[in-house]
Amino acid sequence: MKQISLETPIIGNFRTIESQKKALKRLGIETVRDLLYHFPTRYSHMSEITTIEMAHVDTLATIYGIIKNPKTGKTYTTKVPTATAQLVDINNDSISITWFNQAFIAKKLHDGQTVKLTGKITETKKGKTMVNPEFEIVPTLPIDTHDSLFKTEHNETSEFGYPLYRESRGITSKWIYHTIIKIMSSGILENLEDPIPVHIRKKYNLPTIATAFIWIHAPKKQSDANAAKKRFAFEEIFYIQLRNQQRRKLHKQMHSYNLEIEKTATQKFINSFPFTPTSAQSEALEAIINDMTSDIPMTRLLEGDVGSGKTFVAAVAAHTAIQNKPKKISGERYNFGRMQVAYMAPTEVLATQLFENFVEYFAKTGIQIGLMTGGGCRKFPAKTPGETWTNISRNQLLKWVKNGEIPIVIGTHALIQKKVEFQDLALVIIDEQHRFGTKQRMNLTHKDARIPHYLSMTATPIPRTLALTIYGDLDLSVIDQMPSGRKPVITEIVPPVPEARKNVYEKMRQQLSEGRQCYVICPRIDEPDPNKATSLQLKSVTAEAKRLSETEFKEYRVDIMHSRMKKAEKEEVMNRFYNHEIDILVSTSVVEVGVNVPNATNIIIEGAERFGLAQLHQLRGRVIRSNHQAYCYLFADAKTEKTMERMNAIVEAKNGFELAEIDLSMRGAGDLAGAKQWGMSDLAMEAIKNIKMVEYARTEAREIIENDETLENFPELKTIINSDNYKIHFE
Repeated sequence: MKQISLETPIIGNFRTIESQKKALKRLGIETVRDLLYHFPTRYSHMSEITTIEMAHVDTLATIYGIIKNPKTGKTYTTKVPTATAQLVDINNDSISITWFNQAFIAKKLHDGQTVKLTGKITETKKGKTMVNPEFEIVPTLPIDTHDSLFKTEHNETSEFGYPLYRESRGITSKWIYHTIIKIMSSGILENLEDPIPVHIRKKYNLPTIATAFIWIHAPKKQSDANAAKKRFAFEEIFYIQLRNQQRRKLHKQMHSYNLEIEKTATQKFINSFPFTPTSAQSEALEAIINDMTSDIPMTRLLEGDVGSGKTFVAAVAAHTAIQNKPKKISGERYNFGRMQVAYMAPTEVLATQLFENFVEYFAKTGIQIGLMTGGGCRKFPAKTPGETWTNISRNQLLKWVKNGEIPIVIGTHALIQKKVEFQDLALVIIDEQHRFGTKQRMNLTHKDARIPHYLSMTATPIPRTLALTIYGDLDLSVIDQMPSGRKPVITEIVPPVPEARKNVYEKMRQQLSEGRQCYVICPRIDEPDPNKATSLQLKSVTAEAKRLSETEFKEYRVDIMHSRMKKAEKEEVMNRFYNHEIDILVSTSVVEVGVNVPNATNIIIEGAERFGLAQLHQLRGRVIRSNHQAYCYLFADAKTEKTMERMNAIVEAKNGFELAEIDLSMRGAGDLAGAKQWGMSDLAMEAIKNIKMVEYARTEAREIIENDETLENFPELKTIINSDNYKIHFE
C-alpha cells in the first residue's frame, strides 16, 4: 500500500463501489482521520448468549440455531434488496431474520446450517425478530447456552470479539472494520504525533493516540477498550474546553459598557411589577447587573424552566442597561449616546409576544420600544390616543434606532441585517439561544464600536456537565423556582385502553366548555403505510385531527401544525391559536419551544414513550403559562419496565433540571433532546456523565490557555483547534 496520512481520502485510495461512496458521504467519512475516528458502537462479546424464548426485546443477544428457508427479496415500497430466513434454536423455537441491503447472505446460508447470530431483538405483531444481525457459521450447536456463555467469558484463549460499527445503506460494519485494519497495518500509527501533552497523559493515565486507536478498533481485552474510550472521550471534551477558554480569554480583552448603575431606579422598576421576584430571579439579576458594571463584556447564559420568569429578568436587565451611562475609561475620547438593547427571538410570533410583554412592563415608564420582524415593524407608544402601539415603516424604525430615539428593539433575524445600526448597543439578549447559529449571534454582538454585554436565555434544561462542556465560555445562572401562585402541571400516564381514553376526553371537554384550549401532540404527520408490516402504528396529526373534529369534538375548532408546513404557515396557525380562533391544536413536537398561550391548559401526548424525557418536559411546558390548573396526559404503550420507569420519572420530577439529570443517567447522553445539535460524538456525550472528567479537562485547558493563548508551544493542538476537521458546533 502506498504511503497514507490522516488527510488521505478514502475514495480513490481504497476499493469502493458507488453505493459505498454514497454511504461514506452519509456517514460523514471522507478521510483516513474520519474513518479512524468512526469508533465501534459495541463489541460482539458484549451480547448475552441466550435462547429465543429467554431473549429480551430491545437488547443485544447472541443465539445459536439452525437456519431454515433462506431467500432473497425486496421491501414492498422502497424495493430495498433483502435476505430473510428463520432461525430455530435448541428448544425448537423460531425467530425471523432480515438483512437489508445484504441479499448475498441468503446465498451464503442454506437449510440446516448451524450459525451463531448476534443482534438486537425486536418484536412485531408476528413475534420476535432480528434485523441485520452479525452471523457466524459454526460447526455444531452447543448443548447448553450456559456452557457457551462460560467459555466465552472465562476462556483466556478466546478472542475478545469483533467490533461492530454504525452502518449506512450500502456499507457494512465488516467493510469498515477491514478497511481500518488495513489503515493501521500501513504503518501510519508509527509516526503519529499525539496532540495531548505528555504531562496530561501521564497525570490521567491515558494511552498514546497510536495505542488508543489499536485498543478501540482491535482490543484484546475489555480493559484495553475501556482505556481507549476514556482517552478519546477526554480528548474531545478537552478540545472543546480549549476552544471555550480561548474564546473566554479573547472576550475579556475586549471593552464593553461598564455602566454606573443607579440601583434605586432599578429597584423602583422591579417594584412596579404586581409580584415579588423569586430568590432565584433576584440572584440572576444581581449577577447580571454586576456583570454590566464591568468593562469586560458579560457573556451569561440564563437557564430556566418554561414559566419560571426569564422574560421578567430580561426586562429588568434591559431597563438597567438603558437607564445608566458608562464610566469613561481613562484617556478615552468617546461621547456616549443613548444606551440601547437588542432582544432577538427565533420566530415572529415569539418576537411579537415579547414586544407585547415589554409594552405591558414599560407602560408607565415613557420608554420607547420597537418591533422589527420580516412581517413588519411597530413602535410603542402610539401617538394616536386610545392605541397602545402603531405600525411604522422599516426605514422610519431604522432611523429612530440609529439616532437612539428607540432604546429597546425586539425582533427576529431581521435585527442582524447590515442596515440595522445602533447608537450605543449596550446589551444583547437572545431568547432560546440554541435556535441561532454562532455566526448569527456574533453578527448581533459586533454591531457597535464597543462589544455589548451578552445575555443568552434558554428554557431547555441542560445537565450541569453538558452546560460546563458546551457553554464553558459562558457564565451560568439558573432559575430553578417557579413564581408563587403558579400551579404545577398535573401529569397522568394513560394506559392504551378505550375506557381510559374516554375518561381523558371527558376531562378535556369540561376544560373546553370553560373556555380553555388544548394541544394534542402526535409522533407522526401522516398515517403509516398499511401495506408495510414494519411501519410503526402510531397516531398521526392528519388522521387524529380529522377523527377529533368529526367524532369526539365536533362542536370545537380543530386545526393542525407540523414540520412540513412552511414557516409562515406555522406562525399563522400559532397566531390563530393564540387569538383563540382554534380550540384544539393537533401538532407534532414543533410546538415544544414556541409561543406563550396562557389559555391552553391541557396537553395530550400520543405515543409518549417515543419521546425523550427532556422533550416531554418541554411539551408539557406549553400549558404552564397561567395560574389556571394545567393537565398533561401521556398516552403511553409502556411494554417494558425501563419505559415505565421513564414515564414515572416525568410524573415525579420536580423541575426540568432534575429531569435532565434523570434523562442523562437513564437513557444515555446520545438520547438527550437536542444532543445531536452539539456536534459531539456519542463517546463524548456518554463521558459527560462523569463530572470529574469534565472538570479535569476544563482545568487543564484553562491552565494551558492562561499561559499560551494561541497554543504556540503546542503545535499539534493548535492545528486541531484551528482546522476544519474540528467539527464541534457551539449552537
